[in-house]
Amino acid sequence: MNDKIIYGIQQIGVGVDDAEKLFKWYATKLGADVKVFDDNNTATHMAKYMGGEPHDKRAIMALNLQGGSGFEIWQFEDRTPQKPENPIQLGDTGIFSIKVKTRNANIAYNEIKSKGVEPISEIVQDPNGIKSFYVKDPCDNIIQIKEFNNWFAEGKNMGGLFGCTIGVTDIEAAKKLYVDVLGYQQVIYDKEGIFPDYAALEGGGENFRRVLLAKSQKTGGFAKLFGTSQIELVQVQSRKPNKIFANRYWGDIGFIHLCFDIRNMDAVVRDCKAAGFPFQVLVAEEFDMGDANGKWGYLEDPDGTLIEFVEALKIPLIKKIGWSINMKKRNPTKPLPNWLIKAMSFNRVKF
Repeated sequence: MNDKIIYGIQQIGVGVDDAEKLFKWYATKLGADVKVFDDNNTATHMAKYMGGEPHDKRAIMALNLQGGSGFEIWQFEDRTPQKPENPIQLGDTGIFSIKVKTRNANIAYNEIKSKGVEPISEIVQDPNGIKSFYVKDPCDNIIQIKEFNNWFAEGKNMGGLFGCTIGVTDIEAAKKLYVDVLGYQQVIYDKEGIFPDYAALEGGGENFRRVLLAKSQKTGGFAKLFGTSQIELVQVQSRKPNKIFANRYWGDIGFIHLCFDIRNMDAVVRDCKAAGFPFQVLVAEEFDMGDANGKWGYLEDPDGTLIEFVEALKIPLIKKIGWSINMKKRNPTKPLPNWLIKAMSFNRVKF
């Protein structure tokens, strides 16, 4: 197999100061109560982005089985995670917010308020008229809860993650990665101006260009679960943006990376390098990630935002009995049966 497959978003890394507390928050407030792995070890390969030193960490992968991607809740265990030096403003370079799906924004708004979370905005509409609102997790990470029509399971109103908003300095330069390499070729909108749906956000009153890109998830083991995803590129035009992780480590408070589920790491590395995006970190041999196993690596977008690629080779389904899937033996384009994915519900944590 010489061709790469980039299936879609697997997870977004969420830097926090208390992984256990934040996992409970994402489980009880957003329904991401399936613990895929809980990994305590020393992060050595990412030393380049952690002051040149390895650091002890804990990482918990949380999923909402209604559909969508996961949250990798990540905490330093040998240092105090640092918050940004200055308040993050919309348009600052890096991952500004994540997108979580809901069937009905009005119901979600009332549900999350009933759970003790006060939204930081009213219900607003994006340039296409889609309803959403914003909240913050206990570490002040910004979450957009947005209506979406792509689901794996029926029943609950709140689903998993389906994308993020990324601040860039040059949208055309950024598209060379996000469109040409990662395959987000559907343009939902490309607008410039001052936007009412940004008004409640820090720095949201500036003049912006914003481009919402989408990619359908049609092939691969977790295609049905991860589903369609969106990336919104935002370029502030009326001020000079700051870098969200300036003078801080990967793993500090904030959204630390955007991770894609892939097949054929060698081909991904080759094609990304040819496009002008060489890998900065690469673990090409099989690597244990708690109960999971795979190959992974990182590159940077034109503004230094970290993009991770993971080729999952072993995925735990029911940890209590040690049941996992060997992805190496499966057809890389064939989705897993629904019943196999639903078996991950045995890893659900009740609070």
